[in-house]
Amino acid sequence: MKKILIYSVGIVSLILFMLLTTYYIKSTIESNIEKIKSDNSKEVMLENFKKTRNNDLTYLNTQTPDFVEIAKKSINTVVHVKSASSNSSDFSIEDFLFGRAQKRPQMGSGSGVIISSDGYIITNHHVIENAEDIQITTNDNQSYEAKIIGSDEQNDIALLKIESSEELPYAVFGDSDSTQIGEWVLAVGNPFNLTSTVTAGIISAKSRSLDPTGRTTQSYIQTDAAVNPGNSGGALINDKGELIGINTAIQTQTGSYVGYSFAVPSNIAKKVIEDILEYGIVQYGFLGVTGTSLNSARAKELDVSDTEGFYINGIDKESGAKSAGIKIGDIIKDIDGIKISKFSDLKGYLNTKRPNDIVNINLKRDNESRKVSVQLNRNERINFYLIGILKNMSKKELSKKELNQGVKISEFNSDYKNYWEDYGVKEGDVIKKINGAVINSIADIDKIVKSRNYYDPVTIEILTTDNKIERFNFR
Repeated sequence: MKKILIYSVGIVSLILFMLLTTYYIKSTIESNIEKIKSDNSKEVMLENFKKTRNNDLTYLNTQTPDFVEIAKKSINTVVHVKSASSNSSDFSIEDFLFGRAQKRPQMGSGSGVIISSDGYIITNHHVIENAEDIQITTNDNQSYEAKIIGSDEQNDIALLKIESSEELPYAVFGDSDSTQIGEWVLAVGNPFNLTSTVTAGIISAKSRSLDPTGRTTQSYIQTDAAVNPGNSGGALINDKGELIGINTAIQTQTGSYVGYSFAVPSNIAKKVIEDILEYGIVQYGFLGVTGTSLNSARAKELDVSDTEGFYINGIDKESGAKSAGIKIGDIIKDIDGIKISKFSDLKGYLNTKRPNDIVNINLKRDNESRKVSVQLNRNERINFYLIGILKNMSKKELSKKELNQGVKISEFNSDYKNYWEDYGVKEGDVIKKINGAVINSIADIDKIVKSRNYYDPVTIEILTTDNKIERFNFR
């Protein structure tokens, strides 16, 4: 009996030993297999990473543009612009005591770009604004007197002309729509009266607006090429030596360059110049939609899936957009292949178009893509904050009221609607005068809006439906 018990314990011990040995061997083998797999995985990942990195870089052209040659081509096309104007408000106590003239010449300095061999020069509107005398100095120190051919405050572009007995070197316009973020550029100008200055950088953003309200048509090229006061009106040049922008603004708290600057895209500048030469004024194509740029917050609020694009929340009933079948809730994704991510993208591209131009719009409606062609028309409306949407009157409307020209109230501003209706003013009534100035078209309204200070009093004269003249004063 005792022997049987000993044998049994021995057999059980042997079995347990064999099981533990088997488990240990199995665990060791599995651990080694996992280690081998892990090592192989790391080797494969490292090898793939190296291959991927090399493959990703094979298409990049890492060669820096030849700035020397580009500068040689462009520097002679950029000129120094000096302007002089009189300012009657600049009157000191010394002037009063010693009887000096009240008007002193105010000197301004900037840059310009020769764009034709016969002496046409493009610059900024603010460089020559109110100028009575404009002097141009070329890179070879030749001086000329310039005259203003035309100017557009909205896009900050002006066209000058000088007379020269010799053909002048000139810049060739490039396509600003095809420029890309990260592309090399040169800024050429005359900062701080330091003539013929060249700086280099890259395009750091496109379609940039500096207006936080979003009401303007700004759509700048942003660059980190150093631009300072005096560079305004100078050239932004690409790596082919083409003019892709007119340097216009810096955003700074010091008054000098702090890291980035802004240029009017060449396609907008070129269109403005062509309009000035052909029509004397700038022509704008009107799409006829209002809306908002999309982001994740607005997309959630509007219950749409897109976080990029221009969401349409209003359509002018007489616009090309309405005729083409565009609807409220549609999202504009691109126009003529130009991506539309925000309002400044939309306005920037439309600023290169004229009335009657046809644009091809890719939009989304109910998560489905659609393509529509829209013929742009002339902008016949303006938003006047105290009233609302004002429109030029048609010939039929003018004839009915026995008027030659006029502006009608098309739609009340929601903030003032009750006020006007309480005084019997209706949509369709005619604005006759504002601050004593006769109103013939929305262009007159635009001039008043731009020239007045926010807190200035406003007097509005309205011809009502029953042919009565009503006057309203706002202070």
